[in-house]
Amino acid sequence: MTIDCGGGGIKASVLDADGAMLADPIRVPTPYPLSTSLFIETLLALARRLPPAARVTVGVPGMIRHGVVVHTPHYITVSGPRSRVDPELRDQWTGFHLEKALAVAFGLPTLVLNDAEVHGADLVQGAGLELVLTLGTGLGCAMFDHGVLAPHLEFSRAPMRWGQTYDTYIGEIERRRLGVRLWSRRMVRVVESLRPVFLWDRLYIGGGNAQLIRAEARAKMGPDVVFALNAAGIRGGGKAWNLVGVRGQP
Repeated sequence: MTIDCGGGGIKASVLDADGAMLADPIRVPTPYPLSTSLFIETLLALARRLPPAARVTVGVPGMIRHGVVVHTPHYITVSGPRSRVDPELRDQWTGFHLEKALAVAFGLPTLVLNDAEVHGADLVQGAGLELVLTLGTGLGCAMFDHGVLAPHLEFSRAPMRWGQTYDTYIGEIERRRLGVRLWSRRMVRVVESLRPVFLWDRLYIGGGNAQLIRAEARAKMGPDVVFALNAAGIRGGGKAWNLVGVRGQP
């Protein structure tokens, strides 16, 4: 089973051994305020609506290290993305061993990664430096060197322009405010700003908003930029286990 958790919604499906979905993905809105216990119960409720699974992969926004939440931007807020941070929720989520808690709750081997890393597991070809950006509520990122997952960087929180971070500069709220045409121009600017930083061999742009980038903006990004379907966030769940050692045993 793969569960793709975002700021606005949580999706899940079950894959076969070849990575094909055994059930259409189901989605529920991300509930707020979101305690760790409500998050776990939300995932369990999704699982009860799906065929049985042998193991679980969960992609979560934010900084995840070895299954532990270092920082998650949306789930610590009062009412969702860009709302006020709740200090109690922040304390609850920070340092929370989500992978261990979910393994116990599901009673199955469980892997918890950043959601962009799960996307990348489905996309990368294992040749050179491959960068994955996911566009949704905010900006997700994962980097792979010859198929090996690099330590996670939350550069989405770095400053971009006019006091905004990358996250707020091209996140869902700005996309709605600007409209698709102007937002697509911003995406070109983002790619141009990141190219000299990473000098990637290939850049993948995925997530729920990737398909909204206009054709003229895509053409300006260059032939080394590949646009991926959002289904990679689910399909990558099986392949993600090849990125790490054995973890998440209940």
